[in-house]
This record gives sequence, structure tokens and C-alpha cells, in this order.
Amino acid sequence: MRPPWHFSRENANLYTRPEAGLVRCIWCARFEGIDNVPQIFHRSFNTLSKVSIVAALTSLIVLSLALYVVGWSPYVTQEKLARVQPVQFSHAHHVGQLGIDCRYCHTSVETTPFAGVPPTKVCMNCHQEIWVGASALEPVRASYRTGAPIAWERVHNLAQFVYFDHSIHVSKGVGCVECHGRVDEMPFTYQDKPLLMGWCLDCHRNPKPHLRPRDEVVNMTWQPSGNRAELADELYKQYHIRSTEELTSCSTCHR
Repeated sequence: MRPPWHFSRENANLYTRPEAGLVRCIWCARFEGIDNVPQIFHRSFNTLSKVSIVAALTSLIVLSLALYVVGWSPYVTQEKLARVQPVQFSHAHHVGQLGIDCRYCHTSVETTPFAGVPPTKVCMNCHQEIWVGASALEPVRASYRTGAPIAWERVHNLAQFVYFDHSIHVSKGVGCVECHGRVDEMPFTYQDKPLLMGWCLDCHRNPKPHLRPRDEVVNMTWQPSGNRAELADELYKQYHIRSTEELTSCSTCHR
């Protein structure tokens, strides 16, 4: 006995009648020896299907590239974006012109993971004597009188799942300028680097070009007097920099 789904030459017309709402499988019909099967789709559908596939793949590629470009853009990374601060503090003036050492204000940068924001007392060490009545410094004087901290806007803001230690970078001879840029030329402080994972890994894979003597870490304009490659090799050994495998391990930055 033939199965119920069997198509024969006798009932081929039934399964190929459009008005019956039934469409017979062309492959099945040809298997049965029936060649006169009506065409369901117009021939243009072949071209349309190919164009649709190409368009879908092209759209996927373009979308991926767009997400990559946007992900590295300042719109996402906040790179080169100067923040409006409650006090018009200029690193260009204090560091570039007056030559104040970074560590005078950021006292914990060599010993703790955090560089630290200076307390108001550090500002008033100088401004009790100079610019005493300047209106721009009224928020500083008010903070000193009341004990309320100045509400600085954070400039470098890493994700909470990222562990970063300033002290280990300083002790290994990584200069401030490598991550923060030329702050001595910034009237308004901004984030100079993207601070993305890929950017960090570029340095961790090859830290030698970013090394300098420890006593030159805060020097914004330092340049090696001799062969930089030889100095980098020497410092790499002297400071006991970890291997690439350790520096690029997930647990190094995600703890």
C-alpha cells in the first residue's frame, strides 16, 4: 500500500492546482516522472534572493565597523573632553609655569593604588599668601572655612571592574605622561588617552618603550640621553618587570 503522502501521476494535477491552495514539491514531482509542474515563484526571485543575502552580509559588516569606530571614539571614551570644575585650576600654570611637582598635590601616588585628590589645606598652603582676595578662589576659601570638600569633577574614570594601581606603575618607571599626557600644557585638565582595555594591553604586551628612570617619572619633558632601546632593556631587568603572560593575564586587572 502506498503511503498517504505518495504523489502519483494521476493526482499530480490536484497537487499543482493553484485554486486548490495546494503546491506540490517540484523535486517529488520529478521523482515521480512528472515534469510539467507549474513555477511557483517568478524567475526574478533568484536575483532578489542573491541581492538580499549580499545586502544582509554588507549591512552586518558595516554595522560591525560602525560599532568599532563608535566604541573607540571620544563620544564613548570621553577622550580630550575638558570638564567644568568648581575651581578654575590650571595644570599648565601650576606644573608648566611654576614647576610644582605632581607629588606635592598627589601625595599617595607612590604608595597606594590611588593618586589622591589634594585636600583644601594643600591649596591654602600657598593661597593664604598669594591671590588672597581672588574671586576665582572663593570656593577654595569657603571649603577651608567650613571643612566641606571641593566637589571636583572626576576626569579619569575607569570601570568598577578594573583594578588599577598607581604605585606599581610609578615604581616600575612608567611616567605620568604615558597615561595622562602633557598635563603641564593643559589649562583645563582632560583625559588624554582612551583608557580602553585594548590600549592598556598594548602597553602590557610591550612595556619597554614606556619605561624611564624612577627619578624621572614626573618629568613631563624627559628624553633619554643615550640609546632608548638599550636603556629600556636595562630598566626592564632592573625593575623586574613581569613577563608578558603575567601582565596580560585577566587577573592582573580584573580581581
